[in-house]
Amino acid sequence: MLEPFDALIGTWSTEATHPMVDEVVTGSVTFEWLEGGHFVVLRSHNDHELFPDAIHVIGRPESGEGLVMEYFDSRGVRRTYGVSLEDGVLRWWRDHPGFDQRSRAKLEPDGFELLHQVAETPGDWRDDLRATYRRRS
Repeated sequence: MLEPFDALIGTWSTEATHPMVDEVVTGSVTFEWLEGGHFVVLRSHNDHELFPDAIHVIGRPESGEGLVMEYFDSRGVRRTYGVSLEDGVLRWWRDHPGFDQRSRAKLEPDGFELLHQVAETPGDWRDDLRATYRRRS
């Protein structure tokens, strides 16, 4: 189930835009296998005080089908997302009343753009964060 995440393993430079700031925020993301190969760990760092650093752990849920992504950030926020990577499309989503979230990216070998959207009212999606990832050599 996690084999497709092999395409993400490594370090990526990021550039992000968000409606709250009038600048491009740089940063980096590292995807790595946790020893044993049962989980993928994503660590993100951003060069702006309004953008939290975070750790994500991707793997099978405690019960049920599919994959989940456990998210923890420098603000003390913790969230659980559904996650998938199928046919080169990375998706994660979270249904939470008043703050639904979803993200989508079509992966390319050396880079991709991940679009994050939020809906404060069910089905009323608006673009939130747009991040460009470029693989570091």
